Amino acid sequence: MKKITPVFALILLMSLVLSACGGGTPTPAATQPPAQEPTATAPEAPTSAPAAEPLETLIIWADDTRTPILQGLAEAFQAEYNVKLVVEDLGVVQDIRSQAIIAIPAGKGPDIYLGVHDWLGALVASGLVAPLDLGDKQEAFVPSALEAFTYTDGKLYGMPYATENIGLFYNTELVQTPPQTWDELLEIGRQLKAAGKVEYATAISSGALYNALPIWTAKGGYIFGKTESGAWNPQDVGIDSQGFIDGVAWVRAAVEEGLIPETFDYETAHSLFETGKAPFLMAGPWALDRIRKSGVPYAIATSFPDNGAPFSGVQGFFVNPYSKNVLLAQAFLTEYIATEDMMMQLYKSGNRPSAFKSVLEKTDDPDLKAMGQAGINAIPMPNIPEMGSVWTAADNGITLAVTGKMTPEEAMKDAAKQIRDLIAGALAGMVNLPGTWQDQVGCGGTWDPACQASAMKKGDDGLYRLTVNLKAGSYEYKVALDGAWTVNYGSDGKQDGPNYKLDLTADAKVTFVYDPNTRLVTVTIE
Repeated sequence: MKKITPVFALILLMSLVLSACGGGTPTPAATQPPAQEPTATAPEAPTSAPAAEPLETLIIWADDTRTPILQGLAEAFQAEYNVKLVVEDLGVVQDIRSQAIIAIPAGKGPDIYLGVHDWLGALVASGLVAPLDLGDKQEAFVPSALEAFTYTDGKLYGMPYATENIGLFYNTELVQTPPQTWDELLEIGRQLKAAGKVEYATAISSGALYNALPIWTAKGGYIFGKTESGAWNPQDVGIDSQGFIDGVAWVRAAVEEGLIPETFDYETAHSLFETGKAPFLMAGPWALDRIRKSGVPYAIATSFPDNGAPFSGVQGFFVNPYSKNVLLAQAFLTEYIATEDMMMQLYKSGNRPSAFKSVLEKTDDPDLKAMGQAGINAIPMPNIPEMGSVWTAADNGITLAVTGKMTPEEAMKDAAKQIRDLIAGALAGMVNLPGTWQDQVGCGGTWDPACQASAMKKGDDGLYRLTVNLKAGSYEYKVALDGAWTVNYGSDGKQDGPNYKLDLTADAKVTFVYDPNTRLVTVTIE
């Protein structure tokens, strides 16, 4: 049995003292009756002694993948440390974030919660995460993973356990050696297409900013620059840098030649690769199960053409700063989770490279190894709040350029202006209805919370209105404030709630009315 460490014992004692000072009065161990030896006249002794009441309780919010693993610790952890461990399954990771934003300020949040490093900017700004000191355990983690959880103030706010980035998959029956340049990738596709073996060289999944970042960075593009201290600089937006424009122009030329589809779609991209109709695909570890099941022969390149860099995402544990057990929670992470055995379990369940050095060295999955090598120069997803202003504008700009609706230079300069305006707060106060219908009213794309054409106007009665003409069809939308997704309301009037749905059997004039008090939208159809 693992013995309680001096560090954990001290932390547990301090937690109990702090709890007592906060109003609770724990029962001293000395007040419990001492064990008695049975005598000849005593009743028969019970077969097992009743379990001691736990001294404290730690609550963890986890996703559906990690919950079973953490729940498996509960019995042993209580037996070893006399601390009850409660692990609550909140489904997908994004649900943890939306619930934490609501629960933590109200004093109802967990002690520990799982999340992703690029939440950090919003969490720190809102005071929803506590800084961590990993002590000697810090040396056990991959440095880039720790960097991802380090904010602009130089403090560490999370303990990582897994990393992820996309890799370049290639069909080994069609391609013997992965290409060293992006032009070589197109040439391979060009020759295979001429021979009637494929339809395209490659395809790009939805979310082109993320899924084609190795192209943009290979051409010299970037998202944000950095300050002299190495922190992200939100005032230096690189979406309209010459390198980024050149990358988009390169994709546009490949689309015109018929080597890349002009539609950025996850299903299309994967189906083309999995059926042998495209020899290359950029995808992440989340797609491994699907690709393996397809039966397509494949390998993953250990680097991207022209040394392009993907984004890296890091998953980890956050500590609630309002928890009465902050010290205990931190000790639990460093003493119990930051072990090779536990990190190995998390690695095996998540299909992601480990952020723990010793586990990463023992990784025997060739696909994850290759992705890890391809991510050596990966760029940690910017963890500043301003990154939320980038996604929609950049993706729409890329789409407008690739489909030929705007030149690459026009599209990316327009996207960059929108991002800079958002960062500067120029759209503060905007109430918008981003959704699948926006491209019918003059927006560059769909799901754009900053499009002026779908902005609502406030009436004298305090309600916001928007009237548009829409074609027959089925649509979805949400309410978004201030030109971004930071604050958004769904059909239940709640932050990050479900999409509204609208079905039109014929072309119609539709008026939307938003009530800021209820945060709900009503619709009139003419």
